[in-house]
Amino acid sequence: MKEDVSNLTVSAPILNRREFFVSSILAGTFALAVQPISAQTKITTDSEGLVAGEVKIPVSDGEIPAYRAMPDRKNKKFPIVLVVHEIFGVHEWVQDICRRFAKLGYMAIAPSLYARQGDVLKMKNVGEIISKVVSKVPDAQVMSDLDATAAYAKKSGLGNTKKLSVTGFCWGGRIVWLYAAHNKNLDAGAAWYGGLVETERSPKNPRQPTFPIDVAKNLKVPVIGFYGGLDTGIPQDTVQRMQLELKKGKSKSEIIVYPAAKHGFNADYRESYNKEAATDAWAKMLDWFGKNGAA
Repeated sequence: MKEDVSNLTVSAPILNRREFFVSSILAGTFALAVQPISAQTKITTDSEGLVAGEVKIPVSDGEIPAYRAMPDRKNKKFPIVLVVHEIFGVHEWVQDICRRFAKLGYMAIAPSLYARQGDVLKMKNVGEIISKVVSKVPDAQVMSDLDATAAYAKKSGLGNTKKLSVTGFCWGGRIVWLYAAHNKNLDAGAAWYGGLVETERSPKNPRQPTFPIDVAKNLKVPVIGFYGGLDTGIPQDTVQRMQLELKKGKSKSEIIVYPAAKHGFNADYRESYNKEAATDAWAKMLDWFGKNGAA
């Protein structure tokens, strides 16, 4: 698949080793940092009628694990959705999200984008995850790995790259905006409560030199963003700034704010889950993909 980086300034990834901290993501558990799980609201999607499980994505310095789910139908190519994981990695909830997409007819693939930097599944808090792993993950590496994931889907003969979308949550929400600027072959994107601007907690640096607000007005790929009005980590003034920047461009991207929702409002296994907002946003995402040719 053709790579286009005209709207994204990142340093080239240094990928010269084949040692990976994460070789498998099939633990079938939730990350320790999100315990305890809210069992009352947790949604569980079975794999009946699906082909679901771990696959290996060839990248320039080896292989990264990914979770793939798609309908169990022969002689059929499926629209592809790249699922960018939360800060907690490709744990059980992200895998369930892939199965939800597969039930709707997609090939959904969630690559382990921290595979070289560390295994966050057993880390006990967000601070440890950020300092030991996330801060060391170059944006350029992530862009390259997502390109490789799309290429894998195409090469498998089961994915239709003419219908290609990306969605991501939390850490992955920021990545969605950046990947939409990076890859013009995308049909659509959906970003869930990802950081939009540089902050004291998330400053620009050589590994992560770009934020969504920097690429907003030059986007070509239509992205829909979902944000919570009660999100203490993403102030509403930054959301409003992003909305203004998007209006300067021609991508027709938009942001929807749910006033009563917190950060992580789609994460049905967490206290922050807001069923009304999550249900509405999920439907809007599917409609967005459909009307922009990604489904």
